[in-house]
Amino acid sequence: MDFATIDGVKIAYRETGEGFPLVFAHEFAGSMESWDQQVNYFARRYRVIVYNARGYTPSDVPDSWEEYGHEQQVADLYGLLSHLGIEEAHIAGLSMGAYTTIGFGLAHPEMCRSLIVAGGGSGSDNVESFHANAAARADRIDSGGMEAMRGYLGGQARARFRHKDPAGCARFEELFLAHSSKGSANTFRGFQGTRPSIYTREAELRELRVPMLVINGDEDEPCLAPGLFLKRTVPAAGLAVVPQTGHAVNIEEPMMFNQLVGEFLALVELGTWRPRDYGTGDTW
Repeated sequence: MDFATIDGVKIAYRETGEGFPLVFAHEFAGSMESWDQQVNYFARRYRVIVYNARGYTPSDVPDSWEEYGHEQQVADLYGLLSHLGIEEAHIAGLSMGAYTTIGFGLAHPEMCRSLIVAGGGSGSDNVESFHANAAARADRIDSGGMEAMRGYLGGQARARFRHKDPAGCARFEELFLAHSSKGSANTFRGFQGTRPSIYTREAELRELRVPMLVINGDEDEPCLAPGLFLKRTVPAAGLAVVPQTGHAVNIEEPMMFNQLVGEFLALVELGTWRPRDYGTGDTW
């Protein structure tokens, strides 16, 4: 494991393999370990980079929640790639990491060979409620530590994972409950509690020309409508929906996720993943 210092904050990262860079950004409940099954698979062909966002040890945990905003997370990713001397990469993210991936693609499209957006856009359909829930969860962590978040892991979007892969789910929960309580509370307040709905970025997304793959589990209800929105809005977006699967699609169905991403990357690199052409004929 190595570290990059970005805006005075130490960010932990790990590189595996050689080739064109492929970067993975984790979700709120995850960490770089959430991508282990992707690292094992893609490092055979790519220079794979995973990292822990600020607030996730061994990365630094800034004291103020105001240092955790979504724009800062984009700046951290930019700083990491600059530290590594990377001018262009495939960028992938799940959930919170997917929001960062979208933001990075809009801010730095010239650095993105492609974008993989998994489980993105939660809260976009009910943003005020989403922000309020984030603040309430941050308060719960402040008073009860990470143990107070056990209920967060028991939601519908993760129920299928628990049934399919009890050992994998137990490992995921173990890692989550070991997170910094300060970092998690600050992430709730700074990132989850302030980020806008992705629908507010429609005009920018319509102009984005970077190839995008959107992947959702069909039981990840808060992300289904945002995923369809991205498919309809981003000219070079494609949408894959994985059946009987919840939020953490990359660890719940790693083989299918890796196959979808691998095929997408191959088509991008061949130049055959292109913007939609609706033609001039009848709708049907």
